[in-house]
Amino acid sequence: MGRVFLVELDGRVYKCKFCRSHLALADDLVSKAFHCRRGKAYLFNTAVNIIIGAKEERMMLYGMHTVADVFCCCCGQIVGWKYEVAHDKNEKYKEGKFVLERGRIIDGIDSEFYVDTCPTMSDGEDA
Repeated sequence: MGRVFLVELDGRVYKCKFCRSHLALADDLVSKAFHCRRGKAYLFNTAVNIIIGAKEERMMLYGMHTVADVFCCCCGQIVGWKYEVAHDKNEKYKEGKFVLERGRIIDGIDSEFYVDTCPTMSDGEDA
């Protein structure tokens, strides 16, 4: 395996909760009104320092979508997913965008005050 080169973003940055790698800029935030199995999630136009997993069909709250899980390229933790295809025409705005789970990211404003909502869960239980 080769060396991992991380992209350093300038400005207000959302980072991986586990290793603090930069993932997205606050300027690329589209919506804070998304939800996932573990709670709140944010929709971003772009994300960096990620690995995109295999595409799969998944029934989401607003219908069937083709999505791919997104992993931090530094620590390998799942941090969200990418919308590849929205099958409903009203959901097409999501295509190509990234959802990062709020419980798996931190930002420059609240990173010092982040409280883990699942303190007893180990990383292995979440894979």
